[in-house]
Amino acid sequence: MHTDTERCVRAVRSKDARFDGWFFTAVLTTGIYCRPSCPVVPPKPGNMTFYPSAAACQQAGFRACKRCRPDTSPGSPEWNRRADLTARAMRLIADGVVDREGVPGLAARLGYSTRQIERQLLAELGAGPLALARAQRAQTARLLIETTPLPMADIAFAAGFSSIRAFNDTVREVYALAPSELRTRAPRSRPAAAAPGALSLRLPFRTPLNPDNLFGHLAATAVSGVEEWRDGAYRRTLRLPYGHGIVALTPKPDHIACRLTLTDPRDLTVAISRCRRLLDLDADPVAIDDQLRADPLLAPLVDKAPGRRVPRTVDEAEFAVRAVLGQQVSTAAARTHAARLVTAHGDPVDDPEGGLTHLFPSTEALAAVDPETLAMPRTRRATFTTLVAHLADGSVNPGVESDWAETRARLLDLPGFGPWTADVIAMRALGDPDAFLPTDLGIRRAAAELGLPSTPAALTARAAAWRPWRAYAVQYLWATDDHPINFLPV
Repeated sequence: MHTDTERCVRAVRSKDARFDGWFFTAVLTTGIYCRPSCPVVPPKPGNMTFYPSAAACQQAGFRACKRCRPDTSPGSPEWNRRADLTARAMRLIADGVVDREGVPGLAARLGYSTRQIERQLLAELGAGPLALARAQRAQTARLLIETTPLPMADIAFAAGFSSIRAFNDTVREVYALAPSELRTRAPRSRPAAAAPGALSLRLPFRTPLNPDNLFGHLAATAVSGVEEWRDGAYRRTLRLPYGHGIVALTPKPDHIACRLTLTDPRDLTVAISRCRRLLDLDADPVAIDDQLRADPLLAPLVDKAPGRRVPRTVDEAEFAVRAVLGQQVSTAAARTHAARLVTAHGDPVDDPEGGLTHLFPSTEALAAVDPETLAMPRTRRATFTTLVAHLADGSVNPGVESDWAETRARLLDLPGFGPWTADVIAMRALGDPDAFLPTDLGIRRAAAELGLPSTPAALTARAAAWRPWRAYAVQYLWATDDHPINFLPV
């Protein structure tokens, strides 16, 4: 979008927050860059230039605006709706791969050379993978400086910097303030950490956001020991690169309140990225709802409760396993099967608030499970063990870097995998916004009630007009039922 100057100028003049994260406005006369909704008086069009990323602004020598804080805007929805090389690379960078494995590690995961990756990102985003990762480190550092009492040296390494000098230089360059000055300017109402490693922060999103099906789904399918709904918050354990964590996510009118407890602060960036992905916070609900509303039979559902998101996952392999456990059984039965695995094979954790006891078992632990101990039909045991074996050896990879079509095809090649299982994994684990479930009983029932075709083939044909947002149409169709997944828990 940043190449459409006229459209960008209109968005800046109207202070339209829907475009935050889509592009950034750099002001030539002041040397700063802003989000489109910056509250200051807009500069003259001739003094504005537009960039596709904060990293590109920083690389061009612009500093972040102290008023609108453009580095804290929601992420671009482009990286959630696309499955090409750039989108997959951006999802990996957000997951901290460049900080942990470098650009060669990023390239190896994507199956391309480092030169190809750098050329593609530079062409589309105006910055290479190192600059994009640096911008992310700067944002993490600012968050830690402003919301925790951690010493600056600890913050530098927790944010991913290799040295304190690099940390100081980057913060000064990006924010035009020294780290100590950033801390002095931080709001005085900063919440105190409840325990060592605890952190409270806000996760922004584009409005509207309907929390009912989002948190209702997570709470209704919560696995005992790993997840729970408590005091208006969804809580769960997280398996992270350097350790583990516990997160509590609470829906608020203009943000998601996030409370993180980490065993290693270096996992902060990854934890935030995974929580945003879980709640689909980088979606563009206006664009999605406008397209679905064009169907006169869907329009009343969209108008009644706009802004539905697709509940996703913090661990793609975990969700794939749980999808198999949920085949042809009730939600309660699926939770019971998963809870037994957690108790027997999950890694125990300490929860300061009680209630959460384990991490969901790793694929390596599940690969060692004796199939005869699984209380499920023999054919489903075979499906379970086959999937776990393929996840463990990497031949099936539902991670953020995966190619959606290729991964779905590999899943369908496994015994016991039909279209429903493959598509629900594509929707919630892979993050494909166009995944569709025409054979789902709830979808067929809703279609019949609305006057839509109820047979899978006819419904798929009708749903072609909803592309590329059919996964969101699924949420609206499911919402016609009175199942607990559709309601915010009391």
